[in-house]
Amino acid sequence: MPTENSSRSPATAAQVTVTRDSPEDVQTRQIFVSLDGERKAELLFGDEISFPVSAGRHTIRVDNTWNHKDLELDVNGGDDLRYLTKSTAGQFSKFLLVALGAGPIYVTIEPAAPRQTS
Repeated sequence: MPTENSSRSPATAAQVTVTRDSPEDVQTRQIFVSLDGERKAELLFGDEISFPVSAGRHTIRVDNTWNHKDLELDVNGGDDLRYLTKSTAGQFSKFLLVALGAGPIYVTIEPAAPRQTS
């Protein structure tokens, strides 16, 4: 079968999904999601973004304007990669949020479980 007709050719894009719905999220501040330096989305609590990614090495950055985390990915054609991002606060930060309405909030990104099909 010619490559251009194959649904699994090496050039087939993968998909990356980043979700922000963790019960541990403090639900304040937006989280900006970038791929290789290009902004893809601004996530509020409960939001999700999916975007195509070519095969190869990539960097996803999540940034809540207080701090950021980078995640290096090795992507294969046809991959369906899922990640969870969240903004969290330590005990002292939670006190500052209640008392002053502001405080350090840290951002994380981690692999998420595959979506269950019903």
